[in-house]
Parts: sequence; structure tokens; C-alpha cells
Amino acid sequence: MPPMALALHDEGETTSELTSHGIEHNLPTASQPSIAELDASRLITTLTTQNRSVPKLGSKEIASQKIATDHMITARWTVESGWDAPELRPYGPLSLMPTASCLHYATECFEGMKLYRGFDGKLRLFRPELNCMRMLKSTTRIALPAFNPDELLKLVAKLCATDGAKWLPKERKGHFLYIRPTMIATDSALGVERPKEALLYVMLVFFPPMDNAARGIKLLASQDDMVRAWPGGFGYAKVGANYGPSLVAQGEARRMGYDQILWLFGPEGWVTEAGASNFFVVWRTKEGKLQLITSDLDEKIVLDGITRKSVLQLAAARLVPGYEGLEPLEIVERKFTMREVEEAIEEGRLVEAFASGTAWFIGAIGQVHFRGKDLKIPMGKKEGEMGAYTTLIKGWLRGIMWGEEEMKTHEWGFVVDEE
Repeated sequence: MPPMALALHDEGETTSELTSHGIEHNLPTASQPSIAELDASRLITTLTTQNRSVPKLGSKEIASQKIATDHMITARWTVESGWDAPELRPYGPLSLMPTASCLHYATECFEGMKLYRGFDGKLRLFRPELNCMRMLKSTTRIALPAFNPDELLKLVAKLCATDGAKWLPKERKGHFLYIRPTMIATDSALGVERPKEALLYVMLVFFPPMDNAARGIKLLASQDDMVRAWPGGFGYAKVGANYGPSLVAQGEARRMGYDQILWLFGPEGWVTEAGASNFFVVWRTKEGKLQLITSDLDEKIVLDGITRKSVLQLAAARLVPGYEGLEPLEIVERKFTMREVEEAIEEGRLVEAFASGTAWFIGAIGQVHFRGKDLKIPMGKKEGEMGAYTTLIKGWLRGIMWGEEEMKTHEWGFVVDEE
């Protein structure tokens, strides 16, 4: 006998809608009692008195991913009073009670962004408003407080403006700092319930570049005993619980010589994500039509990547009509299986494949190991070259992010006025 849907307070509500209604009710409305909202204009600034040195390019310090800049942004929230005035303060440890909710119930989420030092000397963010909006989706999915994404963007920009000149100086054109906005539940009650206290913080951290263009990224397709996300879950949100359980498989993949896991779902082997990046394929259908295909977002298994969205929008504007002699292609967002990819390779229909994300940026895929076979993915005509479509897309995005000539005034590039 199938489970019976139980009526809730509102007529028509059922238990199958608990999560979606819970998220909706977590968002602020005009009828709620007046509590303080996140407000960047209330920022309290305390500058550091410690002179810390900037690590050299290519150093072990940068490779460690442990070195942050001088300052961080913090903002405390409580259910009684809402958001305290945010602070820009010296970077340093946080104080948490051992019973803090985030340490026990994975009430933690984050974003991944980059601050770029453009070739024109300017500091830029790439579509940061989309990251701030996505973070709101993540916080409300795990019962953390809502906020105005515009205010978060102002705080991110303020931190970048404060530390950018020293830690990403003009002589480091073409380099970046990684931005990590994070929210954790700091409520010290050990009960399994909605947190009543939370902390938002933002930091800038050194990251090494991740570029496997010379040989292409090597992926290991996940096995039947490995699942990253599932329908009705939280795969679409950037929450810590999406990443910790994947580290065992990721570590094994790297031990075997692969860069990341290509996450498949279900007995059919639906393709979802390449590590923490979105996965794209350019192939020709059996009918001869050229397509750029990626997994859809309908089941909320796949992360709605900012780079993913940008790839699709640029391809729609520039590649669908055909570009400088390249054959026009069709853009398709749908479920597809690894068997379809394998068949396209065997029949010579697969043109190229790439992953997109903040960390990898645009990375050409050179190989996928699937069910005991190494499937070679075509790349460029010469050794070390990417495919033609991957090269174009990467070049356009790079131009926006780094302020290169053709794209330096593109609306997706958010210029930071450094202090």
C-alpha cells in the first residue's frame, strides 16, 4: 500500500512538499516581525596592525591553499534580532562551542568565486551577483537564515577592495585570489532543530592554478556503489554535505592516476558532474546534427554552475549561428548516459568534451575510464591543444574575467574599485 499524504496547516499541502514549503517559509516576507536584515552600510571596520607578507608566485605557500589575506568579513545572525552589523576585521580563528550545530548536523554552506587581476590592471569579479543569489538558495535549503544577496555582494566587494591592492598587486596581471563566502550554524544547542544562531563570513585565499590543457583531464566514472546526489536531495546546493562524502572516492581516483570522478547516477548511468564541475560534450547525433550537450537541472542533482550558465549563454549567442567557419551547433540540456558517450566515441561522433567550474575554469577532457575501459576523448589537432569549441568558449570567458581587449567592457565583468 503506498504511503498516504498527510494534510498540513494549509489546505492542499502534503508531506511530499515539506522541503519546498520549509524553504519558502524561511524567506523573509512583509508579514514577518521586524528584525534586522543584512546591511552592508552598517559595516564596522577594524584594520589589521600585523604586517603579513604576500607569498611568492609558484611558492609552496600558495600551493598549500592555507594562506589568506589580511582581513575577513563576518556577520552574526540570531533568530531573535536578525543580523548584527557586519564587520571587516583582521583574518583569524573563529570561536565555536563544541556543541555548535555546524559541527554535528552539516548546517554549513559556501560559495566559490575569484578575484582577478586583469591584464588591463583592474580588479574584477565574474558575475558575482549569481554567486550571491545561489548562496541564498543554499542557506535556505539547510535551514540557515536568508539575506539580501545584494548586501552580500557589497560586503564581498568591500573585502576585495580592501585587500586587493596588496595581495593581488598590479604586477600580478593574469593572477587571482579565491573568494570563499561561508555560512555556518553556530547555535550551541545540541538538539536536532533549526539553528537559532549563525555566522556569515568571507575570506580571500591563495589557490594554485588548475590547468590540464596539455594532456586533458582524466576522469574515472563512478561505480554502482558511489552516489553524489539524488532527486529530492541537495545536490543543487553548495553545502558541505555534498563534498565530504565524496572525498574517499576522489582520493582513490587520484591514487589511480585520475584527476577526478565523473559522477553517474542510477543503473542507467546518467552523467551528472565531473568532480565539482559541470560536464559538457560536443557530439554529432546519429542523424548528423552537431550538438553541445550537458545535463539538465530538472531533478536538482546537478549544481547550477555560474560558469555552466555562462557557457550556455555564450554558446547560444555565438556558436548556434556558426562562428568564423565553425559549423553551427544546437544546445541541448537533457539527461544522457555514459553509454551514449561511449557509443559516440566508438562511432566517431564525439567531437570534444570539457568541464566547467570556478576552480578548473574550462578544462578539456582527455579520457574517461568507464567500466574497465579507457575511453579516449578527442582534443585538438596538435598535441596539447584543446578542441575548437572548447578553445573558443575558454577564450571568451577568459577575456571577460581578465579584461582582455575584446571583452574588457563586457557586462559580466564586475570591476572592483580598490582602496
